[in-house]
Amino acid sequence: MLGEAGELLYVGKAKNLKKRLSSYFRQSGLAPKTAALVRRIQQIETTITANETEALLLEQTLIKQWRPPYNILLRDDKSYPYVILSGDEFPRLSIHRGAKSSKGKYFGPYPSAGAIRESLGLLQKAFQVRQCEDSFYKNRTRPCLQYQIKRCKAPCVGLVDRAEYAEDVRHSVMFLEGRSNALADELSSAMQAASTKLEFEQAAQLRDQIALLRRVQDQQSMEGGSGNVDIVAAIVSPGGACVHLITVRGGRVLGSKSFFPQVVIEEKGSDVLLAFLEQYYLNNPERDLPSELIVNAQHDDFSTLVAAIRELRGKDVSISHRVRATRARWQQLAVTNAELALSSRLANREHVAARFEALAQALDLDEVPQRLECFDISHSSGEATVASCVVFGPEGALKSDYRRYNIDGISPGDDYAAMHQALTRRFSRAKDGEGKLPDILLVDGGKGQLAMAREVLTELAVADVTLLGVAKGVTRKPGLETLYLNDANHEFTLPGHSPALHLIQQIRDESHRFAITGHRARRGKARRTSTLEGVTGVGPKRRRELLNHFGGLQELSRASVEEIAKVPGISKKLAETIYAALHSE
Repeated sequence: MLGEAGELLYVGKAKNLKKRLSSYFRQSGLAPKTAALVRRIQQIETTITANETEALLLEQTLIKQWRPPYNILLRDDKSYPYVILSGDEFPRLSIHRGAKSSKGKYFGPYPSAGAIRESLGLLQKAFQVRQCEDSFYKNRTRPCLQYQIKRCKAPCVGLVDRAEYAEDVRHSVMFLEGRSNALADELSSAMQAASTKLEFEQAAQLRDQIALLRRVQDQQSMEGGSGNVDIVAAIVSPGGACVHLITVRGGRVLGSKSFFPQVVIEEKGSDVLLAFLEQYYLNNPERDLPSELIVNAQHDDFSTLVAAIRELRGKDVSISHRVRATRARWQQLAVTNAELALSSRLANREHVAARFEALAQALDLDEVPQRLECFDISHSSGEATVASCVVFGPEGALKSDYRRYNIDGISPGDDYAAMHQALTRRFSRAKDGEGKLPDILLVDGGKGQLAMAREVLTELAVADVTLLGVAKGVTRKPGLETLYLNDANHEFTLPGHSPALHLIQQIRDESHRFAITGHRARRGKARRTSTLEGVTGVGPKRRRELLNHFGGLQELSRASVEEIAKVPGISKKLAETIYAALHSE
């Protein structure tokens, strides 16, 4: 699709060209961004290919060459970094990019240099293998600062023998190859042997190494996986899109990275996901290709993508959507990271300020509001009811002004009474001069919640506060919310692409998140037990196994349920009970 000056606006492919073009040129139902493209089109050129695979490859070639403004664009063409272990007498660990021309052993690839630095930092603390440049290493006459802070054993000046250093290198290789469980078991046996021989300093050093390894395993929560896998999750929300990539090699998570494609036409998560996969794996033949891709959405054209990868790169790759066990945790982790990265990007000050101005125009206000508050209620069948109040200003979320209210003395499940109690407590204090009054008070709910808010403000004689009720649409789909300004008679809606609506959705969702977090904490506090010694089924032998496995109570308290369940004799159910006991306060 070409513009007035012959500039390329958009490149697409289709099995049925007539049907695809007809979807753009119709009287109604076009997304605003698609309508903007259609208004600029002056000419359309077509190319016939032999099959879908060739069409996909041609599409990606043209997108990469011309970067049309209305295509989803991925701005990342760097090569992946690796960790290299040099082949010297006292090997060095370092970051490597580009061709593998240097002699040594390579580990990776990692999704970013930051992920490598995190791994190298852990190895430096645990095993003290040198990471300095060879020019620096060969010209030392005394140990450097790394030796003083116990990050290196100073092989440059002969303070460590070759056998001990080789053992540290072997342990580092085991970690980089993903054999962390075997390494931790080996170190645990060595710690017990050193303790038996009364070599307590050596045992303490081994204990610290075990603690570091167990901690990183717990943070990743990825033990039990296998293979080379990329997990890709695409999230689209009002105002932008994010694709999060997690790299797994040898069953171990090496790191992750967030991408923010320029989304103009395709607005469904599955379309953004497909466009990302096409550009990411087809446009850079040197990029490492896993044996499996795990995604968070299905698309009919995945089979074409697999065929194109096979033809272009000579390798087979499978795309999975419905996964279980460890792969399901990887998938959920990618989705969570994508959601957080996108919400963080949309919450920047400049973005929020523009949305505040749009809200003032949408509500026909004389001035741009400076303070918005939103209330929401959360409970489980009436248990542990909590109300949340979140506050936003033109600079973004004002988290220091967030408040939660534990609701008591009402009928279980009565949201109206809960809202009445929370608003009364909030505005009673404001009437007494505590805190600031909001310019706009948002209430998550329909006419009933709005009437309750109006009743409280009238009882307390609070004036100059604009009320805005936010009710989900008939299908409860974002973008179809019904809004009520001050009373139920003033009902209206905003277009799905409206920045004002995006701001309302953002505040509403943040209020919902804050309420649920408070509710779960209140509910969990009432259900947890108090001490480890009081846990049924954990006697002296199991306590000893737990402490030996983690190297101490402090590391045990940092472990997740999945990590505790890996200790011999500890079931998943018992691990959950132990975890609750350790976090009861």
